[in-house]
Amino acid sequence: MNNTLVDLNNYLFESIERLNDETLSDQEFEKELRRSEAVGKIAKNIIDNSSLLLNAHKVANGDGKISIGSELPMFGADNK
Repeated sequence: MNNTLVDLNNYLFESIERLNDETLSDQEFEKELRRSEAVGKIAKNIIDNSSLLLNAHKVANGDGKISIGSELPMFGADNK
């Protein structure tokens, strides 16, 4: 498992794809729905945390901007 917001976005779309699988039985669909709801709740926490980290970085930088060379690995890029 990777740990970037790009990866999280991919996992969320994979969850949607699984929910759209018309070959799932009702029982399998219900199981996938519960799984998707759990993933969604966790994803919201991750996104909220990443937003907090980004805002803290902007404040620490002093001008409300992200400086070039900043390390923000959760956003899926090595910004060095």
